[in-house]
Amino acid sequence: MNKKMMGLWSCIALVVGNMIGSGIFMLPSVLAAYGPLTLWGWAASLVSALSLAVVFARLSAIIPSAGGPHVYTREAFGDFAGYLCAWCYWKSAWIGNAAIVVTVVGYFTVFFPKLANPVAGASLAIGLLWLLTFINLGGIGIFSLVQNAFTVLKLIPLLLIAICGWFFFNADNFAVPVYERNIPESSWLGAVATLTALTMWSFVGLESATVPAGDVKDPQKTIPRATIIGTIIAGTFYVISVTVVQGMLPARALTASTAPFADAARLIVGDWGYYLISAGAIIAAVGALNGWVMMQGQIPMAAARDGLLPASLGKLNKHGVPGLALVISSTLVSLLVLANFRHGLVDAFQIIILIGTMTTLVPYMLCAAGLMQLMVDRRGVFPASVLILVLIASLAFIFAIWALYGSGREAVFWGFLVLVAGIPIYTWRKWRSKVDAERSGSYIPASHAVER
Repeated sequence: MNKKMMGLWSCIALVVGNMIGSGIFMLPSVLAAYGPLTLWGWAASLVSALSLAVVFARLSAIIPSAGGPHVYTREAFGDFAGYLCAWCYWKSAWIGNAAIVVTVVGYFTVFFPKLANPVAGASLAIGLLWLLTFINLGGIGIFSLVQNAFTVLKLIPLLLIAICGWFFFNADNFAVPVYERNIPESSWLGAVATLTALTMWSFVGLESATVPAGDVKDPQKTIPRATIIGTIIAGTFYVISVTVVQGMLPARALTASTAPFADAARLIVGDWGYYLISAGAIIAAVGALNGWVMMQGQIPMAAARDGLLPASLGKLNKHGVPGLALVISSTLVSLLVLANFRHGLVDAFQIIILIGTMTTLVPYMLCAAGLMQLMVDRRGVFPASVLILVLIASLAFIFAIWALYGSGREAVFWGFLVLVAGIPIYTWRKWRSKVDAERSGSYIPASHAVER
């Protein structure tokens, strides 16, 4: 029986679907108080995203193995760096899923206002998460069908806003008065750094096609193409759509909105548009959640198979899906949702995305540095493109550092704790590998190892 494989369109749908979800449909509310400064944030994150897209496209062509970022980091810097990359990337996946389900609940409040209650909202969020977990447990064929359908459907409401919204754009709404902003006029550089971190969240997922490489047709060609095309499509929709919404509604009203795109649609076509866009936003966020639920299982599975995480996380069910990894990840998402819903929808979303961005930026920086290392090591293989690729990777690394700075002290603090908390698991895993090797008679003490 032939295994179902993902083609170019399915990979592009995965990239676009994972990028366009919670980020675009809640960002207008988060960015509203920053006014025109958001354009600087978008410019920085767009340059960073395109640089990272080139980095991942090149890495996937050099190393077409399943697992994504940790595989490239391990190849460049060894097991421990590969483990830290896998650990952070896995955490960013399920932290991001918490942000997505918060967005879904925000748009469901349009139809059911009582969901603004923390208990009701958290219940819906967790229920939806586990529904998609069970769908993903059914295998890659069901996942691809759902993901392709959701990707097409989610672009329709965005096109409506992106095109029609400019007829209702008011520059006075976009130019937020200084006294209403989140920052003083003198702190614009720090504000741009924060905006870079917030908008960079929108581009998280651009590397998605690299993770299930073992399920992709002709991965050396398909994955680089899907990564570049998907990033360009999503980035275009992001900048145009979010900017036009910020110009359609007053900043004060926008910052209080839990469904900013729906409020913008109401201004264009009335109440029916309000409900239509809300439904579209729900579809978009659910599509993104479907893709990231798949990712939160694939990431630890690939790392487990490489001996970096417990072997049980790499075991497949009868449908060829890492069932235990999926269940554990969804459990962690559920706990994070319960812990943050008491802050309210918009505040919970902002807290979660800043922590999620921080844990994502670490793997991105490692991969950018990894490409530089691999280009130096393999300069004889790619003589004409080494300098250009190193410059692009350097640019991606610098912008990732900038966005990391913009994440803020709290996000960096919690993200660092997440990073170091995983070190004992690596130590335990290496010890288990040594014990297993000794039992099988294949263990070679370090003092007897021959340096290559």
